[in-house]
Amino acid sequence: MKHRGRHRRRKQGRALRAFLAGTALALTAAATMISASQATVGDNPGALTPLTRAAETGAFRLQERLVPQATLDELSSGMGKPVGVDAVLRTADRSLREANGCTSTERTALPIAPAATRAYCWDSADTRGWRAGAVTTSGDADDDGWWNDNRVILSGWNEGTADRGLARVAFVDANDLTHLRYASALLVVPVDGGRDYRALTSRLSGMVWYQDKLLVTAADGLYVYDMNRVQRATVDSAAVGRVPDGWSAHGQRFVLPAVGSYRLTGGGTAPHLGGISLDRSTAPDSLVASERTAVDSDRPARLWRYDFSKDPARPGLLATGATGSAQAVEAYETDASGIEGVLSYRAGGADRAGWYVGRAPGSTDRHGSLWRQDTEGAEATRCGSENAPRCWGLRAGPLSYWEATGEVWSQSGRMLFAMPLTSIDRALD
Repeated sequence: MKHRGRHRRRKQGRALRAFLAGTALALTAAATMISASQATVGDNPGALTPLTRAAETGAFRLQERLVPQATLDELSSGMGKPVGVDAVLRTADRSLREANGCTSTERTALPIAPAATRAYCWDSADTRGWRAGAVTTSGDADDDGWWNDNRVILSGWNEGTADRGLARVAFVDANDLTHLRYASALLVVPVDGGRDYRALTSRLSGMVWYQDKLLVTAADGLYVYDMNRVQRATVDSAAVGRVPDGWSAHGQRFVLPAVGSYRLTGGGTAPHLGGISLDRSTAPDSLVASERTAVDSDRPARLWRYDFSKDPARPGLLATGATGSAQAVEAYETDASGIEGVLSYRAGGADRAGWYVGRAPGSTDRHGSLWRQDTEGAEATRCGSENAPRCWGLRAGPLSYWEATGEVWSQSGRMLFAMPLTSIDRALD
């Protein structure tokens, strides 16, 4: 990727941070307050327990499998020369509405405390039948927050509610935060040596855009996409793949074909992947992940991280050994259940990272909760007369930290929103 105007962008980034710091939206009143009586016994997940034995950490081993270059070349020869993110953004003709233009029902999905400083709702016609999932941004892709000359938000969606529905990514033009526009691409996997492709049928619970790669969660690992290899669909139909007159993407104008995958090899001890996010406070940068468990499960869940590769010939890929496997470099056990979003960040000179976990609402709850955990304990954002922890979104969605602006982005229901990480930390007990 190109880095034109980095100095100019850093100045703009400082100006944007100052602007956002002074313009928090008064959105708290738009969220429905919940009863503190909903708090349950054992709600506090407590301190993290480090996992250090090989028998424990081996459960997180990933095996890398890259799609052969010949397969990608064959697909390009049939579909035409790949395009990049800029080409998708130039077609962005769907708009998100700012919070004051959203319905009261849509706004009830927002966190109660802390309040969002940015909030938007999606085009209802375009997203009907689809469910919002993971979020990542150009703040993950590059530390200056830009991809070429654009600020971009990527929002993952699944058709329907099943784990095996179609998956697509909305490319949001975030250059003007008062007028967000987007276009979408269907996530696919090359088959038949690149002479066709199939839809990725997996729940998009996690997504990270790092350098030129996009990593998304799958049932048994991660799929890898190259942001420079977006392909144009040529037929507008409900089909997915090669059709008599060209290439179809279920009504989307673009497809993003997988260039690789990482499969969990731990067998019965391997976790079900939930959320993922990028941590730039480590050296090297790292990918953090959470285990997906039932909301009211009594079984502990696990949090862990992988290093990204420092090899310039492997941009955006995980660090692997001689056999192509990626090992977890840190792992913990938590009593938190129903984790939907995970974030890890070591602020300033802190000697350990804080792990932020967004927990989905329990069976008797309306709102989810947001906790920060480490090896010494746990703290939650709280609200209401009884200081209960049910203050996060209706659905405890993904967490993505845009380091250049200091904001955490997430989704809940039909709302895309952001707030400073510092406001989350201030709201924690």
